[in-house]
Amino acid sequence: MKIAFIGLGNMGGPMAHNLHKAGHEVRAFDLSQPARDKLAADGVPIAADAKAAVQGAEVVISMLPASQHVEGLFLGAGDLLAQLPAGTLIIDCSTIAAATSRKVAEAAKAKGVAFIDAPVSGGTGGAIAGTLTFMVGGDTADLERARPVLEKMGANIFHAGSVGAGQTAKICNNMLLGILMAGTSEAIALGVANGLDPKVLSEIMRRSSGGNWALEKYNPYPGVMETAPASKGYAGGFGTDLMLKDLGLAQENAMAVKAATPLGGMARNLYAVHSLAGYGGLDFSSIIKMVQKGSN
Repeated sequence: MKIAFIGLGNMGGPMAHNLHKAGHEVRAFDLSQPARDKLAADGVPIAADAKAAVQGAEVVISMLPASQHVEGLFLGAGDLLAQLPAGTLIIDCSTIAAATSRKVAEAAKAKGVAFIDAPVSGGTGGAIAGTLTFMVGGDTADLERARPVLEKMGANIFHAGSVGAGQTAKICNNMLLGILMAGTSEAIALGVANGLDPKVLSEIMRRSSGGNWALEKYNPYPGVMETAPASKGYAGGFGTDLMLKDLGLAQENAMAVKAATPLGGMARNLYAVHSLAGYGGLDFSSIIKMVQKGSN
């Protein structure tokens, strides 16, 4: 299948590479030269720009940071939608506002272009391994068209509902993740302040009632889990500012539907303070620095 992939960051790059390895004809683009160079080194063809990437593509996949980037790419200055013939399928894997997904989908439908929102969970490790979870919003027929492509990047594909539902599921998931990471960081920091070995404490909690994904896959304490960003200076992974953006989306949505999310609001404020302290570019698990004794 001919696939255009726009957005080659920590998640998008490995996803595009997996599609290339699976035998799809991928042409990719990102505004970042280092991101383009990294994927080119893996043998993936790089287009001169986004419009060149989508020429002749049957499927267009976007993996961008925020709502304004997706809207700008397809409807704004990028005007990519104008380049796509009827019958093209857009799979947007970005985590953005559900309203933005619906806006782009509506414009796409008017052109005879199919659109699904398919945000992902699983972190950079899942992106590299091809074991991501996709939360899909859109028509069943469009999901079935996308499924052979999604299966080369992920292990779990859930149909959450109509367009925008995937985004809603994702912000619920990431709100919980932000809360869990902040709580896990507090618990480990408390134990270490009392002289406990963080590795031993983490294993105790992992196998007890406090067990969660952060303890299983993404420990925030350096040296406990070799593959986690914490053991790599909190480089790569999922940035603090991206988590802050997702927690903000959750709060905006909660206000719109009058839902009570007190812990989500607190987590959003904690990550805002952490970002203001200069950690916005580090992995979100670096939130432990806020509560670590003697770390600041």
